[in-house]
Amino acid sequence: QVQLVESGGGLVQAGGSLRLSCAASGSIFSTTAMRWYRQAPGKLRELVAQTTNGQLTNYADFVEGRFTISRDNAKNMVYLQMNSLKPEDTAVYFCNADIIIARTLAPGNYWGQGTQVTVSS
Repeated sequence: QVQLVESGGGLVQAGGSLRLSCAASGSIFSTTAMRWYRQAPGKLRELVAQTTNGQLTNYADFVEGRFTISRDNAKNMVYLQMNSLKPEDTAVYFCNADIIIARTLAPGNYWGQGTQVTVSS
């Protein structure tokens, strides 16, 4: 089985920074795309950023150059460095990944449990 575990969330003042981490573990053959989503209370879950296995990245328009997604393929980890945080960035942030399971080589899409980010004004 595969697990994604996020960490690094917390409470920060507007203008501050946080770095989220997500570790994928389990019976992993390879990890292709890795993503960060977020969901604010009463709103739909939305894509924040994604990175492919080839290190291509793209971001939601609301990021406006403030966030950087990166990954460590050897460790099956993905990170989200968030700078210049705004109160409207307050949400639960979820890690998501496309993973090919070892032994069966079955592809699948997996989610973490989420980590809370709260930005105070």
